[in-house]
Amino acid sequence: MQAVARAVTVRVPAKINVQLGVGQRREDGYHDLATVFHAVSLFDEVTATDGLPGSGIRIHVEGRDAQHVPLGEQNLAYKAADALATYADVVPDVQLSIKKSIPVAGGLAGGSADAAGALLACDALWRTGLGREELDTLAGRLGADVTFSLHGGTAIGTGKGEQLTPALISGHYHWVLGISDEGLSTPEVYQRCDRLRESKIIRDPEVSEDLMSALRRGDAEGVGAALTNDLQPAAIAMRPQLEIVLEAGLSHGALGAVVSGSGPTCAFLARDPEQALDIAAGLMSSGLVSDALTAEGPVHGARIVE
Repeated sequence: MQAVARAVTVRVPAKINVQLGVGQRREDGYHDLATVFHAVSLFDEVTATDGLPGSGIRIHVEGRDAQHVPLGEQNLAYKAADALATYADVVPDVQLSIKKSIPVAGGLAGGSADAAGALLACDALWRTGLGREELDTLAGRLGADVTFSLHGGTAIGTGKGEQLTPALISGHYHWVLGISDEGLSTPEVYQRCDRLRESKIIRDPEVSEDLMSALRRGDAEGVGAALTNDLQPAAIAMRPQLEIVLEAGLSHGALGAVVSGSGPTCAFLARDPEQALDIAAGLMSSGLVSDALTAEGPVHGARIVE
């Protein structure tokens, strides 16, 4: 009888940066960050299945924007599986099947989510038994958002974003995500940010106390008023329509609006689920976005579901 291939499926969320403070460019090419990550209920699923001996790491992608996802060594999930195999001394014969709901190149950490999903799925499939600290170390080497994708919830990120401190917050938050039909390159947005600030004194970024206080109180209006992103001017410079999208969401009653991460997704905070649906409908009727999705947060990070 032919053996049935083992498989592990991990569900992993998108993130919004409710604050993104960006410092000067470091010698290693990264920037010092002070950011507040917030995981929301928009998920990718990564399934790791035993591959045939000698097959190596193979990637299959379906779902949203699948045609824009690389299938080889440039894929972050591929890099995650390869890094784990090297660290744990495992032969990486595995099929990674990625079912995408998170937009690609949208500032929502979809690629980082897939990398986190691949780490957790392969760790379980290969029974490597890595602890959370070891997985965090591998995640931090892969990218600034991968560590948070493992943890989820709401957290303060420092360093290049991989040094996490869980944030004490109250309440549940309702979001609308205005999706563009064309992504933005994160490195290019950072480069434009650097050029826009060439003649300015750049101070070390700090987390907003107004934002953290509002999150602790569960004060959605206070959170909306404190949404900030130092990359937003660069994203708007590259995609001027984003400013119109932000204004449109506010005109439909959003408590606050911000470009998420490097963009071009715009995140709008709503008072409740009903208002979130109204804002999403208004954005869609405006024709300014290709899609408007509702989501809630915070939600858990990467979790095994099968």
